[in-house]
Amino acid sequence: MRIVVRMAVLMFSILSGQRALWAEPLELWLYYPVNFQPKESIAKLEPIWRRAAKAGYTKVLLADSKFAKLGDLGGMERQYFGNVEKAKKLAEELKLELVPAMFDIGYSNNLLWHDPNLAEGLPVKDSLFVVERGEARLVADPPVLFGKPTWVDEVVKIDGRLATLRDFKENARINYKLKVSPFRCYHISAFIKTEEFSGDPHISVLAGKQSLQHQNLGVKRTQDWTEHHVVFNSLDHDEVNIYLGVWGGGKGKLQWKAWNIEEVGLLNVLRRPGTPCVAKGYVEGKDYEPIVDPLMGNKPWKGEYTAWHEPPIIRTKLPDGTKLRVSWYHPAIIYDGQVSACPSEPATMELLADQAKRVEEAFAAKAYMMSHDEFRTMNWDESCMKRKLDAGQILADNVRQCAKLLEGSRVYVWSDMFDPFHNAVKDYYLVRGDLSGSWEGLDPSVVIVNWNFGKRDQSLKFFADRGHKQIIAGYYDAKPQQVKQWLEAAKKVKGVEGVMYTTWKGNFADMEEFARVVRE
Repeated sequence: MRIVVRMAVLMFSILSGQRALWAEPLELWLYYPVNFQPKESIAKLEPIWRRAAKAGYTKVLLADSKFAKLGDLGGMERQYFGNVEKAKKLAEELKLELVPAMFDIGYSNNLLWHDPNLAEGLPVKDSLFVVERGEARLVADPPVLFGKPTWVDEVVKIDGRLATLRDFKENARINYKLKVSPFRCYHISAFIKTEEFSGDPHISVLAGKQSLQHQNLGVKRTQDWTEHHVVFNSLDHDEVNIYLGVWGGGKGKLQWKAWNIEEVGLLNVLRRPGTPCVAKGYVEGKDYEPIVDPLMGNKPWKGEYTAWHEPPIIRTKLPDGTKLRVSWYHPAIIYDGQVSACPSEPATMELLADQAKRVEEAFAAKAYMMSHDEFRTMNWDESCMKRKLDAGQILADNVRQCAKLLEGSRVYVWSDMFDPFHNAVKDYYLVRGDLSGSWEGLDPSVVIVNWNFGKRDQSLKFFADRGHKQIIAGYYDAKPQQVKQWLEAAKKVKGVEGVMYTTWKGNFADMEEFARVVRE
């Protein structure tokens, strides 16, 4: 009997201790992306914010691509800032605190609107150009082409350069193992046709365990023959495995034809101090005309980059047959257009400081969110290399400087790039080196917005042990009940202050149910 009583007392103490961690109810946050420029933006957000306030939400994480461009609004400035004031007035009425997000570090396209050359650059070294009739054009060195496939999955019906796939459950790929030159730029193209095809065609490039190509093809469920393009840098590899196909099956019909690979030059060439473009032994402006790619970071508008377009040629009066060895840098494009800014180029920090000043003037908020998130290219160009720091140290320095720009306010940041159980690891995407230690740039006063659901126990504990308060970024367009698993993990640590309804699809249908589950 005494044992039973003791066990009951122990269980009560444990449960009481867990509840004590949340002496106050968890705050409910709403992630709300917005564009304050259109006249109808307030009419669109008002019913959602009123529902949120009624359901018990008290914080709104506010994201607007224009926050990086507040000095470039042109004739829309009056309307834009008028809508900001209306949103602030509505938030005050509903007792909602607005937390604006800024610092486009991983997804930098908005920031790169100001100067597309500030993208992080991948190096191309000593590509060969040969002069003919006043123009120097790239000559593949060595030539590279698709010959006979190394192997083909059984479900692929292949006839020369035409491959057909129908209704398959497994992987369906064509593989080539090719020799390449290190630090060269390569372009792969293929024509693709689909008929009610449910899978996701990809072109993948692997060197050992490293993936060198991360662009999505954007193939439609049904489309006529359409040419698709990807570009990759071989980095320090001299051999790659290239896959054209589908992983995990698909229904319907998919066809590939006329796939091709070529070395290319001066595509999306970056021009800034940290990304020199040089022809060895020759002088730009004297021996050849200045090199500029007018489409770099300008299509369809500033800050957006096309994976492929015809690169510029080098115009020169050098004699025919002259060989130029040209080195340069180009940005990496990830998935559907993501490009990251170089954190080491001084002009990047100047833009971030300007953004902080303008957003603070517009909102005078109590707190701000740093948008360091999924930083997938870093530490390759001269701006980074000359610092002789590992990737984690570079990111730590950047986030430390960004937080300093927000002194006097409460500061939040996404968890992933500072989480050793998530993205703060070695060889993350196209980051050179190890992102470990990035968390050393975070003062304990910075609040972590944690979205590492897969390793929530380890992640929550890691940040709690470092003294950080945390907000759980839940939902992610899944079932509202999933947040219960987050809450169970959160009971094991101190400092969890709130939970955020985080939708990337603009789906606010589950907002009230999510709040109810959190409050259970």
